[in-house]
Amino acid sequence: MQIIADLHVHSRFSRATSQQLNIENLEKWAKIKGVSLLGTGDFTHPKWFAELKEHLKDDGTGILKTSSGFPFILQTEISLMYTQDKGRRIHLVLLAPNFDVVEQITEYFKKIGRVDYDGRPIFGKSIIEITEKLKAISNDIEIIPAHIWTPWFGLLGSKSGFDSFEEAFKDQLKHIYALETGLSSDPAMNWRLSKLDRYTIVSFSDLHSFWPWRIGREATIFDLQKLTYKNLIKAIRKKEGYAGTIEVNPAYGKYHFDGHRFCKFSCSPKEAIENKNICPVCHKPLTIGVEHRVEELADRPENYKPEKAVPFKILLPLHEIIAKVLNTTMSTKRVWQEYNKLIDAFDNEFNILLNVPFEELRKITTEKIINAIKKNRKGQIKVKPGFDGEYGQAIIETEKQEKLF
Repeated sequence: MQIIADLHVHSRFSRATSQQLNIENLEKWAKIKGVSLLGTGDFTHPKWFAELKEHLKDDGTGILKTSSGFPFILQTEISLMYTQDKGRRIHLVLLAPNFDVVEQITEYFKKIGRVDYDGRPIFGKSIIEITEKLKAISNDIEIIPAHIWTPWFGLLGSKSGFDSFEEAFKDQLKHIYALETGLSSDPAMNWRLSKLDRYTIVSFSDLHSFWPWRIGREATIFDLQKLTYKNLIKAIRKKEGYAGTIEVNPAYGKYHFDGHRFCKFSCSPKEAIENKNICPVCHKPLTIGVEHRVEELADRPENYKPEKAVPFKILLPLHEIIAKVLNTTMSTKRVWQEYNKLIDAFDNEFNILLNVPFEELRKITTEKIINAIKKNRKGQIKVKPGFDGEYGQAIIETEKQEKLF
């Protein structure tokens, strides 16, 4: 059974999220996208937790299902802000096996902070203490460092992260089995650090809305005999049934290059170093992006590939592709009309992006869109890199665009 899983999502109770983020919309758009397993997001928030218990039923396998049978897994993200040698700000993704364990996690968190003001709560405790306390509740809780390279909240980020997992977790490192790439990195970038070889590389969307250019934009593929929480965790911890990831081009992420958003300035790591990491516009330190940070910590050359490397796919969302071909924005009526035609014909977006023969696509859409899908399947669509909180921009090449970029 192949599972395409997005296990880092949020509810409408997290900051800066869509107010329509509910179980019904998450299920609806996961099916349209082609995602076959979702995280619940935000399981510590009391109002959201009540909705989860109302709408999802556990059949004893640790997989919760809606009334129509769509599967979810209990999941949340937490933010840790504390001092360890210097100020640290780290995000973690948590997976839990059942409602009872979630209630125990929430009771513990209530003792160290609030869980009712934000779906992604903030605690002033170290990653070491949090890991130890959670594992004392249940060894079945999975703790995954989130988007590990982002400058502000990644475990290896340039602003408040560490230089290694060992430094961050110390004696609790034995409980960590996986890392999340984040939008601004991909497995190939993580392969450049030999110390990361032991971890399973997972990718998830960190969605704040359910639209198909957000949900499942990054995902992890599992091949399981049966979908159970135990089998899923085994795949993460032992790489048995782990089949790789779906990534966006890392340049698409909001922190790939160095730069200053408000100065409208971005640059490659090489250019940043030449400028002594100082912004030429405001003359203040640049926000050092993911590519630069990887280069700082890497002990292997670019394009290094480990012997047992699990393959991954690079794809941009279908809305992004259609919008660029039509020279408009993703949410316009023209893009939706083209998108809906394709979905009606071929069931879901991942099927279109990965599987549908081009001769079949020709019956539904234009040659320009087909050519863009071809390039997308090969990971060949160029992206103007994102920086300092700005998404990268896909470039569907025309003669005019090639001259511009």
